[in-house]
This record gives sequence, structure tokens and C-alpha cells, in this order.
Amino acid sequence: MSLLVLIVAVGYMLVDVNFQNEKLFNYALKIRTPKLIAMFITAFAIGSASIVFQSIINNNIVTPCLLGMNSLYTLIHTAVVFFIGSGSVLASNSNVSFVVDLAIMGVVATFIYSYLFKLTKHNILYVLLIGTVLTSFFSSIQSTLIRVMDPNEYDTLLTSLVASFSNVNSEIIVLSVILLAVIVYALRKEIALLDVITLGKDQAINLGVDYDKCIRKLLLGVTLCIAVATAMVGPISFLGLIVANLSRQLFKTYRHSYLILGTSLFGMIVLIGGQLLVEQVFVYSVPVSVFITVGGGIYFLYLLLNKRR
Repeated sequence: MSLLVLIVAVGYMLVDVNFQNEKLFNYALKIRTPKLIAMFITAFAIGSASIVFQSIINNNIVTPCLLGMNSLYTLIHTAVVFFIGSGSVLASNSNVSFVVDLAIMGVVATFIYSYLFKLTKHNILYVLLIGTVLTSFFSSIQSTLIRVMDPNEYDTLLTSLVASFSNVNSEIIVLSVILLAVIVYALRKEIALLDVITLGKDQAINLGVDYDKCIRKLLLGVTLCIAVATAMVGPISFLGLIVANLSRQLFKTYRHSYLILGTSLFGMIVLIGGQLLVEQVFVYSVPVSVFITVGGGIYFLYLLLNKRR
């Protein structure tokens, strides 16, 4: 899989590049390199968050995006622009705006979803139902803010609300890499306990795990990873569902070290290969998020029907 990632990455960087003209060659690499790095970051953030979240819920068809985390992030970002204005430092400076959105998202999402899981006692049907309602609720509030927003403010906001690797927020790449590294280091012990947590709450507690504290920390990590990916390229709803389940089907193991790595590699292959098709075959007429959403929806129905059988 690492070899496949390398092949599609090299293909994306070198296909349809003018090798004879040094200036055009350097210009093409200058444009494509930030996109490629953003795809690596997005694949790792969404893939690892999806695997961890599925293990917390103990269900393979639920991802953070299906419970409205993407909608919550876009609502928070819209609200910041609406109440403060796109010309303020908190909105115009990409790094500051990113940090503000992450801070609000981390606090709000951890509180909502921790309370949700405790209230429903991790009942997957209730969690899905409430998650669907929350998604509609967040989207409705965001739509209301957009309707009364100044058109110039909305024009500035729109580019960050549609998932596209043709419009990557390259200014936050360094900050995103640092943040993901900090998240992985801070949660290294909790990630190692995931193999035990998937046995169930009672079994994990019997084996000495501080279950509630561990779940809160992991939820915060999942929330921040989803926020990083959404801030980088916009909301991509079904990517986590696709790559997480493909990883579980390919790697027949319970060890999350393999699953997280496999999911990240799957995500990189899907994103880079999809973007290569978008740029070279469809000539930017359709964003890669459209193909992921359509394919993810079909795959989601397949998983539901397969589990039912």
C-alpha cells in the first residue's frame, strides 16, 4: 500500500508536466506540492479519526461526519465570520482563524458527544438518530446565518465551505502538521488502549482502564482531527467511512496500530487518485468530494444491507 501511495503521488506530481521548460516545470511543482501535502494530511486526519471513533462507538458504519462533526465545524466557522466579520484578524488571518475554530470546536464537540454517548449508553441506534438530528440542526442554523449575511462576507466565506483540493488552504499546512503530531503524542497511551476498549466498557474497566477519561480524551482528538481536515479542504462526508471499512476488510486484525496506518494509506490513495482524475480527465469540472460522496453513499447502503444479512 505504501508503494501504491508512492506511485499515485509521483503520478500526480509528474503527469502532464512540461519537462523541457524548467520554469513551467517548477511552476507546476509549486502548485501541486501544497495540494499533495494537504491530501496526505487530510487522509491521515480523517482516516485515523474514523477508526478511533468506530472503536469508541464499537460500530463500523458510524463515522464522525455522519454524526454532524463536519456540520458543526462549518457552523462555527460561519458564525465566527458572521459575528466578527471577514475583515477582522480572527477571520482574515488563516492561522488565527484556524486556532479559534479548533478551540471552539474542541470544547463544544467534546461536551456534546460525550454527553450524547453517556445519555444513550452507547446505543448505536440512538446515537445515529440524534446525530442525524444534530446534523440537520447545525446545517439549519448555518443556512439561517448565511441568508442574513452580507453578500461580500458570504463570498469570502464560500471558498472554505465547499470541499475542493483545487482551493487548498495552504497557509495552515505547517500548523496542521504540528497539531496532528501533538495530538498523536498526547494520545499515544489512549490509542494503545483502543485494543482493550473495543472489548466493551465493562471488560475495559475490569482490565484497569479509566474508561470515561480515556473516551473523553479520544473524542477530543477525533474532533480536532476532523476540524483540521475540514479547515484544510472543506467537509468530505463519506471518506472516513470508505477508507476505514476497506482497511478493516483488508487487514483482518484488531490491532489499531495497523488499522490506523492502513486507513491513512487507503485515504491517500483515494484522494490522490481521485484528484488526478479530476484534473486530468474531468478538467476541474467536478470536485473530488462529489465522487467520494456518491461512492460513499452507495458503499454505506451496501454495508447496511450486508450487516442486516
